[in-house]
Amino acid sequence: MDEVTRGARALVLCPDIRIFTYDLDAAERLAEAEGLALAIGVVIAHSEVLPVRQMQPNTLFGSGQVENIAIACEQHDCELVVVDGALTPIQQRNLEDRLKRKVIDRTGLILEIFGERAATAEGRLQVELAHLDYQQSRLVRSWTHLERQRGGFGFLGGPGETQIEADRRMIRQRMGRLRRELEQVRKTRTLHRERRGRAPWPVIALVGYTNAGKSTLFNRLTGSDVMAEDLLFATLDPTMRAISLPGVEKAILSDTVGFISDLPTQLVAAFRATLEEVTGADIICHVRDMSNPAHAAQKKQVIEVLADLDVVDAETGESEIPILEVWNKSDLLDPEMLEELRDAADTHDAVLVSAASGDGVEAFAEKVGAMLTEAASEVTVTLPASDGRRIAWLHAHGDVLKDEEAGEGERGPQRRLTVRLNPKELGQYSTL
Repeated sequence: MDEVTRGARALVLCPDIRIFTYDLDAAERLAEAEGLALAIGVVIAHSEVLPVRQMQPNTLFGSGQVENIAIACEQHDCELVVVDGALTPIQQRNLEDRLKRKVIDRTGLILEIFGERAATAEGRLQVELAHLDYQQSRLVRSWTHLERQRGGFGFLGGPGETQIEADRRMIRQRMGRLRRELEQVRKTRTLHRERRGRAPWPVIALVGYTNAGKSTLFNRLTGSDVMAEDLLFATLDPTMRAISLPGVEKAILSDTVGFISDLPTQLVAAFRATLEEVTGADIICHVRDMSNPAHAAQKKQVIEVLADLDVVDAETGESEIPILEVWNKSDLLDPEMLEELRDAADTHDAVLVSAASGDGVEAFAEKVGAMLTEAASEVTVTLPASDGRRIAWLHAHGDVLKDEEAGEGERGPQRRLTVRLNPKELGQYSTL
């Protein structure tokens, strides 16, 4: 994190560009931009929506608007300007020249957050790769050292390599190394996922818009202490814990990185391996913040990301993996809205909860347990009483309804077991 940014007084601007169509309205986008700025520890001195009729290639905003921004910076004593949109390298440089202040766009802001929060080696690799990809296109500043030239052997060597070219070459080389390391991480993660696939325990993935309350729900169900704060992107690295559910002795619960609108393309690619945990889940729980006025638009963004991962059909919205909607933050709703959502939850086969207070979490666990066991089937197997390994496996992984003597067989006394197994457990048993 840049020292200039943390603790700095910031002016937050949300460009409302006429030719663009947005899922969120201007006020909601400004609120989200403020949340992103707060997530990196800046002090928001002033924020506003700026209508943009025609984008200017050199500064994005019109000359009059740039002057007004400079005046606002002086009035509010701001040393940082946050623009909730994508700035080209030229636009960013020109704005910094005219405002005499550090300017950061939405992509840079999210990269700063990710860089600060990534806890695992994989997360740090992903963030560094995305940051280098972003930085590579911004080596256009007129810094003195970039004007020097190096190299050139003899009078036929030419002018040599400029410092900016050397910097770009070093960035490309570092990105190449990072991509190779991440590919190895991706292979390792795939092996782990395949190993979990061979295990009998079902996987439940929590997904949702950032700050929807996934980590709070995760902590409530597992008794863990995963970072869960009222911040955008409080959780970046996927976390998994074993839990027990009604009718299910053991399941794996996975907490994933939160989604957000207009996620930088560098991060979509870099975090694909992390999000791929969702593709191996038996059930996806889509956690939604129903206290947020923009919850419908946020749902649309989440579905689009799941469609990018081929989990959801982009046209029909259907998924081979069952998706359960978890309507969270019921404790923040007024009584009228709460009653309305209670009725709607039954119609939409959703669960209304408050992860913070625990209301509805027990019903959520029962619902997930029922979804995992509804595909289970009863099977009756007869085994030699001496085959302790298979008998113990059935007791450990299935719901044994009956275990009785079955007379004598070729290998001595036998036992007949009636067991309820889901398809995954049944497949596992057949390979024993």
